[in-house]
Amino acid sequence: MSTPSTDPECLFCRIVAGEIPAEIVHEGERTVAFRDIAPQAPTHVLVVPRAHTPNAPATAEDDAAAFAEIALTARTVARAEGHEDFRIVFNCGAGVGQTVFHTHAHVLAGRPMGWPPG
Repeated sequence: MSTPSTDPECLFCRIVAGEIPAEIVHEGERTVAFRDIAPQAPTHVLVVPRAHTPNAPATAEDDAAAFAEIALTARTVARAEGHEDFRIVFNCGAGVGQTVFHTHAHVLAGRPMGWPPG
């Protein structure tokens, strides 16, 4: 891996470590899923890799299995919430709204969503 496995200053690393409380909805070998604190849809869950990487492309490059598990966890979470249709969003960089620089997928479902987003 080209990035450290954890960052002691990272909010999501601290949630994964159990240092900061979160409403965990699913735990996998390489991922943790928890409810977003400012939901944008009836179902809004973040899926993060346990290892620290700054964004989705970095995770795909460093650990393809973790990147695949993010997508599979998103589907598992959506189905557990009663949704077959859902959206997965990755923000990659401050200019598009990424505020926590630990890879995370937003899983959104439970309401109609327009296209294009944004």
